[in-house]
Amino acid sequence: MPIAYYRTPVGIAKIIEEDGYISVITVSEEEVAIDAPPSTLLKKAIKQLDEYFAGERKIFDLPLKQSGTDFQQTVWQQLQHIDYGTTISYAQLSDRMKSPLAIRAIAAANGKNSLWIVVPCHRVIGSDGSLTGYAGGLWRKQWLLDHEAATLGVGQIKMPF
Repeated sequence: MPIAYYRTPVGIAKIIEEDGYISVITVSEEEVAIDAPPSTLLKKAIKQLDEYFAGERKIFDLPLKQSGTDFQQTVWQQLQHIDYGTTISYAQLSDRMKSPLAIRAIAAANGKNSLWIVVPCHRVIGSDGSLTGYAGGLWRKQWLLDHEAATLGVGQIKMPF
């Protein structure tokens, strides 16, 4: 299972490849040695993250496969349909999924997303516009939203409601 580490503006990303898919991208403050990525796919993932942080990439083109239930997989697929620089609420996400009573389950699945940035769980916020739960820390969520807004030149993320 090849692993690469990548220094981002908000911490060290750990990227794991399994069976030709990117299966994990997490971020932490943990200092580790940053060596050349051991595979072509990991190099591609780092290149695309570089482009994202440079404001040049809005959509990722990587083979992804993370472990989860069918419901979690559905939530993660829906997250990939949230446009760059846009936020939606958990309630809106549950409406999109035609599961208006599943807001808490959707939030829980969102929290189990192991593909940081690439599956953009940071774009889901509370109905009142508040930043709610984020495995990487709310300051990172705010940073990512501000980065996307600045890249688009909108100053701050616009909510579509």
